Amino acid sequence: MTLPGNSHASTALPAAPDVWKPVLLRAAIALVFGAVTVFWAAPSVAGMGWTGGLYLLATGLVLLWSVRKTGLAHGDRTAKVLAAAGAVLTGTGAAVALLAGNLVFGVIGALGLGLAGAAELYLGLAARRRSVLARDWIASGVIGLGTAAALPFFIDLGPHALLGVAGGGAIICGVLWILAGLTLRHDARGASAEAVN
Repeated sequence: MTLPGNSHASTALPAAPDVWKPVLLRAAIALVFGAVTVFWAAPSVAGMGWTGGLYLLATGLVLLWSVRKTGLAHGDRTAKVLAAAGAVLTGTGAAVALLAGNLVFGVIGALGLGLAGAAELYLGLAARRRSVLARDWIASGVIGLGTAAALPFFIDLGPHALLGVAGGGAIICGVLWILAGLTLRHDARGASAEAVN
């Protein structure tokens, strides 16, 4: 999804050379959560709450860290939307962890993922010529909205089903973000090698 640095329009905002760090960390968080949901055969309600809550909390914190690294100005509307998405996920994660229950996970988790997905979709569309992460935000936003839309339908099926739906979306996003992070890391290394020569 993220294209090599030379293929972006000249109007793209300069991202920090280490923008790949929060991107790869986000990928790792999503893939670890996804793996846990795949291999955990019989999660308890409390286990579901803490696992899902920590995933949402960690993802929200990484989104907040990403604001500085993406090249978006601090007062820019898109930077504010990204920060708000991070804050929403962080708060949702805390609520899901502390108020563990199928209904809480299915409704509050879905609201958090949905709002963050809508924010990322907006970000991707608004910054498509200004950020190297625009296409990735669009894809991640659509995945987040899809996961949020599906979660409430699995409330009655219990923790395993709810974690499975959330974990499925996390795995898809994790693969997306790992590809983006590795591409950005490769581009950063190439740019630093060119600067040395």
